[in-house]
Amino acid sequence: MSDDLEEMGPVDYLVVEFPGNRMTGEGFPLLVDLVDRGIIRIFDFLFVRKDEDGSVSVLELKDVGDEVDLSVFEGASSGLMGDEDIKEAGNVLEPGNSAALLVYENVWAAPLARALRRSGAQMVASGRIPVQALLASLEAAETAASGAGSAVG
Repeated sequence: MSDDLEEMGPVDYLVVEFPGNRMTGEGFPLLVDLVDRGIIRIFDFLFVRKDEDGSVSVLELKDVGDEVDLSVFEGASSGLMGDEDIKEAGNVLEPGNSAALLVYENVWAAPLARALRRSGAQMVASGRIPVQALLASLEAAETAASGAGSAVG
């Protein structure tokens, strides 16, 4: 098992909320493509719904909706995601909404991760910058740069 861990790339998780339990399925073929191309490997994939009373329940993939075929994801359950994870995901959802919970390995990063491990390095922190925050920061930097460029010295 430890040899397998040494070969792996970083493992991440996502909680993607669908307001009003509406899913178009537009992103699912792209997710399948990432798996098919060996960019990610899915460990766990499930859906939860938060009812108006705040209760959270796990949905069967076949119960997610008629307009979305999720059969390709059947059986994507490693056991990494437990009841506590489902509860935490439910805490961030608005009542009346559902969410996809996804645990996946970044296979693309495995060679880098292996090389770093061999050299004794280890990841001590990671995070994600929300796209909205990134765009706001870039816009602020652009505004500041254009304002500085017009200053008379």
